[in-house]
Amino acid sequence: MANCFRPQVLASFAVMALLSAAAMAVPAHGQMQAPMQNQTQGAAAHPLPWAYAVFDPVPPAPIPDDPTLQHISGSDQGFTMKQLRDTGNPADWFPGDHPPMPTIVAHRRSPGMNPWIGSCGLCHYPNGRGRPENAGVAGLPVGYIMEQLADFKNGARKTADPGKKNTAVMTGNATGITDEEAMAAAQYFASIKMPQWIKVVETETVPKVRNSGGFFVPVEGSEMEPIGNRILEMPVDPEATETYRNPRSGWIAYVPMGSVKKGEELVLRGGGGKTVACAACHGQDLKGNGNFPPLAGRSPSYFARQLYDIQHYTRNGPGTQLMRPVVQNLNEDDILAITAYLASLQP
Repeated sequence: MANCFRPQVLASFAVMALLSAAAMAVPAHGQMQAPMQNQTQGAAAHPLPWAYAVFDPVPPAPIPDDPTLQHISGSDQGFTMKQLRDTGNPADWFPGDHPPMPTIVAHRRSPGMNPWIGSCGLCHYPNGRGRPENAGVAGLPVGYIMEQLADFKNGARKTADPGKKNTAVMTGNATGITDEEAMAAAQYFASIKMPQWIKVVETETVPKVRNSGGFFVPVEGSEMEPIGNRILEMPVDPEATETYRNPRSGWIAYVPMGSVKKGEELVLRGGGGKTVACAACHGQDLKGNGNFPPLAGRSPSYFARQLYDIQHYTRNGPGTQLMRPVVQNLNEDDILAITAYLASLQP
């Protein structure tokens, strides 16, 4: 794989890694998990619990073999609930939204083959928009995608929270993928434009939530609580995301009051020398510059994990070596503010 996975020196913010958390366990329809406040007791063991969103896996309940086709608004496709839970062949509600998928994006390899490799489209969606527990990969440069796969494969890219198990799964995928599959996936996702996918809302209070397989959804009822010092990223329509895996149903990122303005100062002007203005590498509009990845309008939970991982030497590689001095003086409040601001921008 050395021919395709040549390390490329990217002075990258390195906050947009490909497939960083592929292989999310898909919760069964109707399966409830404990509210967030119960899951994060003793959270000192988990850095930035709102960003890593570590959860205790629960075996999915059996899906009845019901032949009834399910439908969602705007799609002419129909799938049974069993098909919607098929982790080997992710449902594609909107095949017209993207080019024809390479085989590795559309299907996993047979479990009988060695190694077992998951399909990229399962976690990152066929349109590449992804979700907070993994990564939005649409519109990333081909060279950057290839470098991230190389970093996963070579052990240069890990996680500061070992409880985030899908990072290890991604390492297995990157290790087993062929040169041809890697390039096909990289070219495919790079060709898809990332739309406005996240709406940032500054607020003092948020709904109480539960962890749904690595992202948060509101608990039943209308209870609210202070947002505190966190970003709470959740689906606009939890049922569309949880039950139907609608790849057009976007996200809301609730952020503390004033965090976007504070992040703007850090991102655009370096916060009085605390860091370096991001536009130096990522372009004036933060939409990417050559092989430097775009930052605008991407998941704040994902951004925060990458900044923290770089700081704590669990994410390494050519690009991150140059990025580390940029993030070394940031505290957790700074990371929150930076990611809130970046997520608020138009992709």
